[in-house]
Order: sequence, then structure tokens, then C-alpha cells
Amino acid sequence: MNNYYVKRTGRAVLTLWFTVTLTFGLIRAIPGGPLEMLRARLVRQGVDPARIDSIIQSRQEESQPIYVEYYEYMSSLLSGNLGESFYFREPVSSIITDALPWTVFVMVTATIVLFAIAVVWGALIAYKEGSRFDTVSSGLSILLSSVPFYVLGILFVVVFSYKFGIFPARYRTSPGVSPSLSLQFVGNVLYHAALPIASIVITQVGLQTLAMRGNSIQVLGEDFVRVARLRGLSDRRIAVRYVGRNAILPMYTGFLTLIGFNLGGSVILEEVFTYTGIGYYMFEALINRDYPLMMGIFLVITTALVLSVYIADLTYGLVDPRVKSGDSSEAY
Repeated sequence: MNNYYVKRTGRAVLTLWFTVTLTFGLIRAIPGGPLEMLRARLVRQGVDPARIDSIIQSRQEESQPIYVEYYEYMSSLLSGNLGESFYFREPVSSIITDALPWTVFVMVTATIVLFAIAVVWGALIAYKEGSRFDTVSSGLSILLSSVPFYVLGILFVVVFSYKFGIFPARYRTSPGVSPSLSLQFVGNVLYHAALPIASIVITQVGLQTLAMRGNSIQVLGEDFVRVARLRGLSDRRIAVRYVGRNAILPMYTGFLTLIGFNLGGSVILEEVFTYTGIGYYMFEALINRDYPLMMGIFLVITTALVLSVYIADLTYGLVDPRVKSGDSSEAY
């Protein structure tokens, strides 16, 4: 068992190193580096051409060979220094520290809500297998899953923000609202996050519902469920203790990994809603070829995904005792 933990830990660390190294090279291969973007921005601002050439030349003198940049970046990374943003002129760590909690709030809340809906909905569909409710619900689940979250997000902005003015179309909170533990602040945060959360929940709940339906149908066909019915146990007890618990277990890994994937999807979603989380700053960094900020945010997203898979691997045996013993029989 200890050898298993060591292998998983080593694999996670190796994955992070390889991803960071690959991203370091790929980002610098993007056409139009930061100096070109800086020149274009200065031209739009009407800066004198001589002044622009002086600024660009001074920046070029500061540049180093890519292998030197890689060594310095990895050395700084190990010491916790993510560098300074070219565009925002702030430490990357400060930008991430300010933006990350907002993105985590939206993505974790949305993932919890969609899994709660999927578990209940999928279990109901399984109990009604073959009925009209099953047919309609399964078709609706497939339909919702086929809609990209950013398309639904744009639709929400147009309809609920610009047309009817029910929800805000941008920002994390309303102007003048200061962070606090008051109900006013919490309500305002939820008000601004409602549309991004709804976009994720509606477009992702379908696949999870179908997964729960399949798991529940499989469990309903197991021998221990038949034995429970022969023992005269109530349907409610069978549904909760036997079917529900065993059907949810395979979704545990998916729940953790989906949080990591949703952090990556925040790049588009937060740009649609002008929600200033790490996804929004990642988009700004891409536009402005802000290498340090791109690397810092990508590192956060990659780490979140690797950690989610790593935690799922290490804790699944605690959630499902059958994994420890290698037993495929019932877990009750």
C-alpha cells in the first residue's frame, strides 16, 4: 500500500513538471511575443515612435536565451516566486491570490449543485426505467449535454442581463459593496455568480444524470438488492441504503476531476460574464502575451486537475471498501 502511494505521488509530481515544461515552450512559440503586443499598444495610445523604439530596445536588452529563462523560472517557481506580470505590472502571485477564490467559489458551487441534481434525477429515472419519464428525461439530458456552456452563457447575458435586466452582466460584486460576512455581501456575490453557475449546472448536469441512471440500473440488478426485497425491506430503505449509496460511489472520482476541468473552462466562461477570476486574467494574459501571468495561471489550473485526480486515487479506497480488498461484491 505504501508503494502505491509513492508511485501515485511520483506520477503526480512528474506530470506537473512535464506540463509546466511543455507549456513553457509552447507559450513562447505563440506568434507575436510580448514586445510586439507592447509596441502595438503604445502605438494605439499615440506614444511618440522614438519613445516606443527606446522602450522596446530596453526590453530587448533585458531578454535572455530561452534555456536561461527556463532555469530562472523553475528556480523562482521552487521558491514560490511566480514573477511579475508584463501587462498589469503586479506580482503574478498577487493577481492569482485575489482572483482564485472567486473562480473556486463559482466552480465548486456549480459542481456540487449539478451533482446533487444529477444524483436525485438519475436515481428517479432508473426507478422509472422504460417509462415515458425515462424517455423524456434521458432525451433532455442528452440535449443539455450537447449545448456548450459558453453558448448558454452568452444567451443568458443577452436575455437576462441586457434584455430584461434581471441579473448583472459583469463583475464579481456591485460597485461600493465591500467584502464582509454580512448577508448583503453574500447575497450580492451570489447574485453576480448566479448566471455563471447556472450555465455550468444546466450544460453539465445531463451527463452526470445519465451516469447516475446507469449506475442505479446496474445496482438494481444485483443479487443483494433482490435479497433485500425478499427480506421485506421497504423501497425507501432499499433505495437509500443499498441502491443510492452503491450507485453514487463510482461518481466520486468524476466529482473531483470535474472541479479541476471546470477551473480550466473558466477561461471562456469568465470572459463571457466579465467575471474577474483566474479565467478572466488568463484570457487577458493570452491577448497581451503576458508570459509570467499565463504560466502562473496555467500552473494553478494544472495543479488543481492533477491534485483532484491524485486525491481521488488515494481516497477512493476509503470511500469504497471494495477497492481495498479487491472485492467486487456489495459494499453494504
